[in-house]
Amino acid sequence: MIGVYDSGIGGLSILQALRRELPEQDFIYLADSGHGPYGERETDHVLERARRITEHLRGRGVQALVVACNTATAAAIEHLRSEHPDLPIIGVEPALKPALALSRSRRIGVLATRMTLASDKFARLLEPLREQAQFVLRACDGLALAIENSVQGSAQAQAELLACASEHMQALGEWGTGSGQIDTLVLGCTHYPFIADQLQALAGPQVSLVDTGAPVARQTRIRLADLADVPAPAPSGHGHIELISTGPSEGLQAAAQRWLAPELHASTVDLP
Repeated sequence: MIGVYDSGIGGLSILQALRRELPEQDFIYLADSGHGPYGERETDHVLERARRITEHLRGRGVQALVVACNTATAAAIEHLRSEHPDLPIIGVEPALKPALALSRSRRIGVLATRMTLASDKFARLLEPLREQAQFVLRACDGLALAIENSVQGSAQAQAELLACASEHMQALGEWGTGSGQIDTLVLGCTHYPFIADQLQALAGPQVSLVDTGAPVARQTRIRLADLADVPAPAPSGHGHIELISTGPSEGLQAAAQRWLAPELHASTVDLP
């Protein structure tokens, strides 16, 4: 079993990619909705939650862990790997290098949480690329929460989401393929792929959007292949997915049924 966790529903975008890459694998997905979103919380809070969740998922028997959250990866993954050296732990990070390979204008927009952009891990990722392109960074306060709130589809929540996304996209600057225009957009939070269509419409069809789902899934497959004591699952179709939330489970269930499979159900877990 592979454990996957995020502060809310965003990590389901990573789970989508994992399921495509490893269709026979069993997954348990934990949404820490009772204690998130993480992007505007203190680092100590995110680290404490990462430790608590990792211990819980290890107790459930996971043989690998995917930290499907850019903020939690930046704040906690090095600590988790040090504390659990026997557990393969795969994180996510904004796809700056793939974006650089796509960009022709050499001006790249990055949407991410405030904590991700302020982290040492992001600074180390960005620094060697600065001379090759201009990266325009935007801390998207409120956007992950707006996506969470929009899942169950009220017209007001949808309108608030579009307004929030529009504000952040406009703040990045001018979009296009000409000199000085942003021609590539990095989706630096796992929530953001769920509004890729809206972001594409705001940026224009000529702008490339880049997320991290597929690379993370490939890396997970590679890490599993290195575990000699883990038998390969039987090729019998899709493996089982268990969904749990530390907050109300309705939002997670609605999101999973919308973006993964209509038969999925979620339950609540007590994880203070």
